[in-house]
Amino acid sequence: QVQPVESGGGLVQAGGSLRLSCAASGRTLSSSAVGWFRQVPGKEREIVAAISRGGGDTYYADSVKGRFTISRDNAKNTVYLQMNSLKPDDTAVYYCAARVMYPSYRTPIRLEEYDYWGQGTQVTVSS
Repeated sequence: QVQPVESGGGLVQAGGSLRLSCAASGRTLSSSAVGWFRQVPGKEREIVAAISRGGGDTYYADSVKGRFTISRDNAKNTVYLQMNSLKPDDTAVYYCAARVMYPSYRTPIRLEEYDYWGQGTQVTVSS
């Protein structure tokens, strides 16, 4: 079992940057594909970015391409989401999710493909 734990959220002005981290207890993240999702009240949870177990494949939602970067450091058992040029529309609770036993070269992008979820971290971007 993998228990993701997010950190790094906070309040930032538009145009600023934040880096979210996803660590894990239990089974290591290195055995999992990892995705970052976000959700605002009244809307469905949506994928932001994902990275394959091997790290060689990534996915980005169109809304964040060119601004966000997902990466992983398996030695530190951590996945990062670097968020630059933040906009007020990026305000949401951000969730880290893990999928174990997934082909190392592929990246799951659908919410239902993920097995384990963190509690979320709030990101607020002020205008």
